[in-house]
Amino acid sequence: MKNKSHYITLFLFALMLFTMGIWIVRIVNGNVPYVDQWTRELVTMLDDSWVYTFFRAVTEFGSQSFLLPFTIIMALVLWWLFKDWIPALIFSGGTLISHLFNVLIKEIIERERPSVLEAANAEGYSFPSGHAMIAMVCYGLLAYFLVKKSTSSRAMFFTQLFFAFIVFLIGISRYFINVHYLTDVASGFFIGFICLIGFIYLYEIIQKLRSNTFNK
Repeated sequence: MKNKSHYITLFLFALMLFTMGIWIVRIVNGNVPYVDQWTRELVTMLDDSWVYTFFRAVTEFGSQSFLLPFTIIMALVLWWLFKDWIPALIFSGGTLISHLFNVLIKEIIERERPSVLEAANAEGYSFPSGHAMIAMVCYGLLAYFLVKKSTSSRAMFFTQLFFAFIVFLIGISRYFINVHYLTDVASGFFIGFICLIGFIYLYEIIQKLRSNTFNK
């Protein structure tokens, strides 16, 4: 059963990687992926509606003006909780590195946004969504470290569910306020998730090495 779940996960990962590759090829060649063509009408219909107003507020939780002080404060909180600087470093460093990685990808792909909204940190290139990618890493790492300090399985479940919901809302808000295409958001989630898993593994490897050194 475990092997079956493993193969399904690998298949879904490969499928998403292949799909994103097709999107990138179309974007680089100056074409709009079909998913974006099919989903543009919905955004225009929701313009100036309560849905737009709601997501315009939600998107701020992934903006630099919020995430910068939030990351610093939560890094200090994690340092205090764990009585160790490594969780704080992985959390803050992972968030910063994901931002820099996002900028690098954008400079390579050079996709123009559907619209520019300076007040919502929607400037520069579009692919992938920085809000979706960075929120995945930032809130994902925070959830991971908070769960490690929890002793209740119920609390663990709701912590993960809460942060997953927040990440989804932040990412999808960029589509609903029309500053990103849907493929930008989906790709941001996917790349951000890969980065998140990478930083978690890095932390666990560091802890294992430290444990082995201490035991010696």
